[in-house]
Amino acid sequence: MPQLDKILPRLESGAASLILLETDAPIQCVTPSGLQQVSTQVLTQAQVLALVGELAAPDDRPSVAAAQAIRFLYRFNDKQWLVQQDSDPSTTRIRIRRWVDREPSGTPAPGEIAAVRRRAGDAPFGPFSSQDQARDALERLLRIQVSRGAADLHLRVGEPPIFRLGGDLLRLEGENPLTDDMVTAMMTSVMPEKNRGEFAANWDTDFAYEIDGVSRFRVNVLRDRHGTASVIRTIASATVTVEQMGLSPEVQALCNLTKGLVLVTGPTGSGKSTTLCALVDLINRTRSDHIITIEDPIEFVHQSKKCLITQRQVGVHTQSFKSALRAALREDPDIILVGELRDLETIAIALETAETGHLVFGTLHTSTAASTINRIVDQFPADRQDQIRIMLAESLKGVVSQTLCKKIGGGRVAAREILLVNKAVSALIREGKTVQIPNIIQTQRKLGMETLNDALITLVKSKTIEPEEAYVKSVEKKEMSGKLRALGFNIDGVAGEE
Repeated sequence: MPQLDKILPRLESGAASLILLETDAPIQCVTPSGLQQVSTQVLTQAQVLALVGELAAPDDRPSVAAAQAIRFLYRFNDKQWLVQQDSDPSTTRIRIRRWVDREPSGTPAPGEIAAVRRRAGDAPFGPFSSQDQARDALERLLRIQVSRGAADLHLRVGEPPIFRLGGDLLRLEGENPLTDDMVTAMMTSVMPEKNRGEFAANWDTDFAYEIDGVSRFRVNVLRDRHGTASVIRTIASATVTVEQMGLSPEVQALCNLTKGLVLVTGPTGSGKSTTLCALVDLINRTRSDHIITIEDPIEFVHQSKKCLITQRQVGVHTQSFKSALRAALREDPDIILVGELRDLETIAIALETAETGHLVFGTLHTSTAASTINRIVDQFPADRQDQIRIMLAESLKGVVSQTLCKKIGGGRVAAREILLVNKAVSALIREGKTVQIPNIIQTQRKLGMETLNDALITLVKSKTIEPEEAYVKSVEKKEMSGKLRALGFNIDGVAGEE
């Protein structure tokens, strides 16, 4: 007879509503008076799984053995009991409760699990009695986010926590839907005072948050039609290297420049900040210069190695990108990183800085090298555009435009278009013939240049991504369709949806 059969009558009689099994704790029951111990022995993970395994049918035993996604029904005294693993990966926690037909999804009764966590000393996920409880509840989710390798955590009213993992959105199983009070309390518990005022005035704000020994996070808080919402992105605690990022020797060589403008572009969430981090890290390891970064917020934290690194956050250490960039010229910089070239004045100062003997790195939300140049020129009034083309032709040294693709088997990989500015490219920029830049890139592959379509095709040939993913991520879809068909791939179904 399974050992837990001796405890299930407590649930059957109504003396308890839940049996809780978890590592490093004895068997416990949730009763009307609180959490009560059923045994004195502290369980190991193996003992928890052994107790659960006695209840599992043959089809359910593999999940028990793997200690992952355990969820099944067990029949005792002609009644069914739900055995379900908690989603928190930091411990093996199993809940057993009565199964009722009106709960086809198996969702725990509202407040039931919150009560268990509150009495067990874990961070509750229900209403919070203090700011510390709200922060603990958020940090628990962030630890799950990091342990699973998720890029983002979405908090939305009426939804359970949602992770972006491998490009897909996945709801966290076993969690109740969030309320506006819950999201607001969690965000307020970690929001700097300045950002509280900004959120009250503008209804959105950005800031960075860090859990020591876990990770840094970039936090965006907003309001939508349901209430407060948030998107929290994981930022690697350690800086990444150009080797880890797979950046080509030609792109790495841009770090040897003493002056000029280097742009890393792509849509939101394409890994621009990570690529810039790798380039700054390479300079930090190989040169002896002063690097100033201007970011909103600071994402990757760099420790000075051979270089001296000064990192400034907009809204905390400086009022704006343009004021920090203008001030940087009086701070003895060799290299300046501008987190985002947001407006005309910031772009103009960056171009002037690159012309006057400094190496400037920046980002834009553009998808190709040619569109990057057009975006910069179009920021300016018509009577200044010829002058800006001349400045770009002289100062622009390289553009890396990237997008993230879903890998076969999980994860994501960057496809990069690489433009290295030579005399031919400079002439096209000066003459306003940016439409011809893709042709130059294709004919100069031996110099390290590559179009986005060619980068995508390389990933398809290496069986890193699916042909359909390459087509979806392509900007020049007609050309991509022809390349894929030449390789024997049929993407008519995907193409028909465009």
